[in-house]
Amino acid sequence: MTPQRVTLITLGVADLAAAKAFYARLGWREHGAQEGVAFYQMNGLVLGLFGREDLAADQGRPGAALGTGAITLAQNFATEAEVDAAFEAALAAGGVALKRPEKVFWGGYSGYWADLDGHVWEVAMNPFWPLAEDGSLTLPE
Repeated sequence: MTPQRVTLITLGVADLAAAKAFYARLGWREHGAQEGVAFYQMNGLVLGLFGREDLAADQGRPGAALGTGAITLAQNFATEAEVDAAFEAALAAGGVALKRPEKVFWGGYSGYWADLDGHVWEVAMNPFWPLAEDGSLTLPE
């Protein structure tokens, strides 16, 4: 049986140096130094940045055109004010506003922005999903 978990998310980027600088402007700290890739420790998993061409080659399909935007990465927050602050921080770092945070049909508060490579991030507050003190999320029973 395959475990139900994700331990690493890797985003293909056009310019690794520019992507690293963008995430640094968000206040993210790179974990360890490795040539050609950047890793960021998160709550229970790691986010990686990898050049698109190198990522395609690593996947065993050199020359493949890797796309973006068909997946959403999300950060949940405890309050609407925290959502607004995270959204504004992303824009100040060079992110692109897709949808300003607003109250949404399911009872929460949510907005979307894209990073330099078009990877879509949602910032949200879901009143039905309380966060742990460290910001991690465990779905209620």
